Amino acid sequence: MRTLVLLALAGLGAQLVDGSLGMAYGVTSTTLLLAMGTNPATASATVHLAEIGTTLMSGASHWRFGNVDWKVVARIGVPGAVGAFLGATVLSALSTEIAGPLMSLILLGLGLYVLSRFTLRGLPRERLGQPLRKRFLSPLGLVAGFLDATGGGGWGPVGTPALLASGRMEPRKVIGSIDTSEFLVAVSASLGFLFSLGSQGLDWTWVAAFLLGGLIAAPVAAWLVRLVPPRVLGSAVGGVIIATNVRTLLKSDWIAASGTVSAVVYIAVYALWAAALTYSIREHVKEKENERAAAVGEPAPPAPQGGAGNRATGQDAREAAEPTPSGTL
Repeated sequence: MRTLVLLALAGLGAQLVDGSLGMAYGVTSTTLLLAMGTNPATASATVHLAEIGTTLMSGASHWRFGNVDWKVVARIGVPGAVGAFLGATVLSALSTEIAGPLMSLILLGLGLYVLSRFTLRGLPRERLGQPLRKRFLSPLGLVAGFLDATGGGGWGPVGTPALLASGRMEPRKVIGSIDTSEFLVAVSASLGFLFSLGSQGLDWTWVAAFLLGGLIAAPVAAWLVRLVPPRVLGSAVGGVIIATNVRTLLKSDWIAASGTVSAVVYIAVYALWAAALTYSIREHVKEKENERAAAVGEPAPPAPQGGAGNRATGQDAREAAEPTPSGTL
């Protein structure tokens, strides 16, 4: 019973993060299952089966709050489902010792780009609102779906930074569209795992525990994402991408960093993330203050000509403009 409660809390926390930032449900949940001794294929299957319910609830919640672009959902979700099915049925047993670090290196670059762009420049507006091309979304969905099934997570970490980096969608709509399209990926990956593995090794009570926690958190996350300013949200997403993939690289055979080196790198990464978030929040507050001042403020009247340096008020200026009544000095 204690294990089920912990799994439910883990599902709640993972969905809260995923629904707010567009990523990390699969990565968080799969990591927990692997730590408990579950083999990778079973862990990924368990998470994807739970995601059928959580992504359905998350997508409905994001749709309710206006965070979904349905054209993007269709153009990225259908190829993503194909990639997820292929990854689950054909390549689920493939070693990711090389593919994992390589993907993390690419995502780290995207994370640095997203963090710097949103922190220093705010919401990109030069292309905001322009449609995303199908020739961009289809390959992105195929690759992201494939990696999601083979790695137990990856739909959000691949799709979210790529759409954010395009600069054509608001962060909240990127997150809402990615979360909604993930339903197709979860269904397809689950079918692939069931066809290739059957139901052996699956603990349906674990699936139910993950599902329950995620269902509770999904509407809260969809509501929360509307309240977070785009500039701050972009910095937060960038930090998640960087921190997650730095950890993967440090633990990989490519680097195999010692505990001391890893600790120093983690401190530097989290310090950078905290500084970026602080700067984004300050700049957002400053922008809002400037907008309010521009909305309610009035331009100052010009200084009177020929005066001895005194500044006339608006009333003095109007009185000075009125003709002097005859007979007065």
